[in-house]
Amino acid sequence: MIKIENLKVDLGDFLLRDINLDIRSGEYFIILGPTGAGKTVLLEAIAGLHPVLEGRIWIDGREISRQSAEKRGIGIVYQDQVLFPHLTVEDNIAFGLKLRKRPKGEIKAKVDIMAEIVKIPHLLKRSPATLSGGEKQKVALARALVIEPEVLLLDEPLSALDPEMRERMQEELREMHRRVKVTIIHVTHDFEEAVALGHRVAVLNEGEIVQVGSLEDFLHHPSSEFVARFALSRNIFNGKVVGTEDGCTFADIGGVRVVAITELRGEVRLSLRPEDILISKEPFQSTARNSFQGVITDIADRGSLVYITVNVLPDSYLTKPAILRRGLDFVCLITKRSFEELKLRKGVSVWVTFKASAIHVF
Repeated sequence: MIKIENLKVDLGDFLLRDINLDIRSGEYFIILGPTGAGKTVLLEAIAGLHPVLEGRIWIDGREISRQSAEKRGIGIVYQDQVLFPHLTVEDNIAFGLKLRKRPKGEIKAKVDIMAEIVKIPHLLKRSPATLSGGEKQKVALARALVIEPEVLLLDEPLSALDPEMRERMQEELREMHRRVKVTIIHVTHDFEEAVALGHRVAVLNEGEIVQVGSLEDFLHHPSSEFVARFALSRNIFNGKVVGTEDGCTFADIGGVRVVAITELRGEVRLSLRPEDILISKEPFQSTARNSFQGVITDIADRGSLVYITVNVLPDSYLTKPAILRRGLDFVCLITKRSFEELKLRKGVSVWVTFKASAIHVF
């Protein structure tokens, strides 16, 4: 549906380079990256708001690389909505149709349908100044969708909303996408938002794409430490693959010997997601090859979830003075209910257990 090949955009103080993407028809595609990575620049280059220095862009087989913005068949919604304050909600939504000189009856029918899809028919006579942030975002979405674009671009559409409204709007976007079936490219810096909405994800950093794939790829097979940290892996270690034994590969991380699955040898990086670590007060009976005893050193309560840091001391450290014992920190994620049932607190001795397949080596 959308093909981007070797795209380069030079804004003088920022360079977007070597962008290659294939986005499927009807896909909800996420572009993820930190502030300043070039996410909005890429979105606006697709929309025709920045000139393309090199490369080409196609939509449904039609090259649009040098086409004017209004001819590309693209709708765009920014985080600040940019509604016309002097127009009612109804007139805001109808604006693009009026520019295209559509008949009044058609305009009224399409505005009503779109207002129903985004669940704002009761707001049509209101002024934008009287709307909440979430309501304004729905109006902006309706205005972009009513012209029936081939592609809808969303630039951080939920970042200005409070957590409760953001979660509600994620549900609304999923439902809207299911009904309208438009191809969406959604820019965000929030990995949890990407997980909630995206079919596939591209991670952008310093003007370059560093990984493209499914959410499963990003969760369990990050291509680099940058991607692993952005995907909230939390447990990222320097290590060394030290050999194999009985079909198992061993890696040393800070004196702790773990079993992993990898063809790599020598110096490596390893990542392990917090939710892939089991925590228990007694040794856990399972097929998992890695199990270590440690002490809880930190607890971070996140409401329904709790992050627990467990410090594991290698056997070789036990002979050292206490002041020199650093150990290895494992960050685990459990539910608040499990945390309370286990009666965990700082200083408590626990076991951490995880599978060899849970460790990603790169």
